[in-house]
Amino acid sequence: MASALRLYLRHLAQRGVAAPGLDRAVPTAKTWRLASLPRYLEPDAVERLIASCDPETPGGRRDRAILLLLARLGLRARDVAELRLADIDWRAGNIAVCGKGRREVRLPLPQDAGDALIAWLSGARPAASGDTVFSRLLPPFDPISSGVVGGVVRRAVGRAGIENAPSRGSHLLRHSAAIAMLRGGATLDAIATVLRHRSTDTTAHYAKVDVSMLGDVAQGWPTDGPACPVAPPLFGLVWPEGAPC
Repeated sequence: MASALRLYLRHLAQRGVAAPGLDRAVPTAKTWRLASLPRYLEPDAVERLIASCDPETPGGRRDRAILLLLARLGLRARDVAELRLADIDWRAGNIAVCGKGRREVRLPLPQDAGDALIAWLSGARPAASGDTVFSRLLPPFDPISSGVVGGVVRRAVGRAGIENAPSRGSHLLRHSAAIAMLRGGATLDAIATVLRHRSTDTTAHYAKVDVSMLGDVAQGWPTDGPACPVAPPLFGLVWPEGAPC
């Protein structure tokens, strides 16, 4: 709104119907990093998302494996799109993920996500070239992109009938995984390790939705404190007698 008002004032100044430089009088709106609440789904909604995939079709097997990697490990869309066969250590039960900053981290592969990967890789699927795990279902059978991963989540939200989803991108499941780990008792340091955050300040963003934990540290509102201070008159206006603060 502030930007639109500045543009409008510049337009009026250019037409000669307003004083030049009036747009500088519009104050800058303050914004704070991580001020909003994380957008996430409850665990039952996440399971509905995963269950909406048809395991009898190649597309259903691929999408289910993608959704499980996003929901269980909180991977980014790029992490899933760039996952290669050599990144999976089947004997050790983990996968290598190279995220922001090109830092490689090995994460444990959950059983259901591993089973879904095996179902996709061993079942009938397009004969894709290269060593990427996931490929497109229509020719040319190139490796998928981050946009395809986001489309998988978007279609799953529609199939599951989740009408009040706060968002429909791949980060929806990343946030949901973080909230599930926090409610399961994981520490912020552990969650930061799984999500590969450079700073725990970013991970602390998820603590705002843990109402039960915040209730344990919340201070009670004082009831026997001093009365509200009387403010001096503003612009010559006197505060109404007996009005609440």
